Amino acid sequence: MPVDPWILALAMAITVVAAIIQGTVGFGLGVISVPLLSLLDRDLAPVPQLLIVLVMAMLMVWRERTDLDLSGVGWVMAGRLPGAVLGLALIKAFADSKGLDGLIAVLVIMAVLTLASGVTIPITRTTQVVAGIVSATTSLVASIGGPPIALLYRTATGAKLRSTLNAIFVLGITLTILVRALASEISGDDLQVAGFLLPSALLGLWISRSLTGKIEGQRLRTAVLLVSGLAAVGLLGRALFS
Repeated sequence: MPVDPWILALAMAITVVAAIIQGTVGFGLGVISVPLLSLLDRDLAPVPQLLIVLVMAMLMVWRERTDLDLSGVGWVMAGRLPGAVLGLALIKAFADSKGLDGLIAVLVIMAVLTLASGVTIPITRTTQVVAGIVSATTSLVASIGGPPIALLYRTATGAKLRSTLNAIFVLGITLTILVRALASEISGDDLQVAGFLLPSALLGLWISRSLTGKIEGQRLRTAVLLVSGLAAVGLLGRALFS
């Protein structure tokens, strides 16, 4: 293994917690684990988490497949291509990537505060396409594509939010992994770390089964806001201190 054993043990514990959050709320493994594991050792993130989240997302879609908003997945994915183009344009327009991180972090925080005040966003074809555009843009620019879609679906049932969000993850992450593989940006060490941490992620996913029924309604909406806010704060911290 490319990482010291004690660091791997700590990484396993972090992965379990992050996977519990993802399995309960619908997203969050990357939000929680990537910043922390990157601080422990650069070999631990972010590619191994992409591979782990892909497996988790497929299992979560299967687990709650009866609640999957398949039409919503299609409309969100329709927004991914223009969102990716917008993201590339922003990258070229901003010479300083930290400035982009800070901008997106502030926008996400503003969205969280607005929704926390009681404003709701109706789930329509238009809002689904817009969420897809925003998600693709923030994913490409700052690697946080989950919050825009989660914030849209925060008033849905937990099963619908989790299955729909993770179906979108499966499609998006598969494409990302293929691109990285073709560019030779996935190493043997990445596969080894992912294989070592995957059992911890599966354990967290299994534990989350006992929590999904308890995190519904207002609790789920609050959890979505908290995890989205945490993602934005982490991104802002990266922009300010990295």
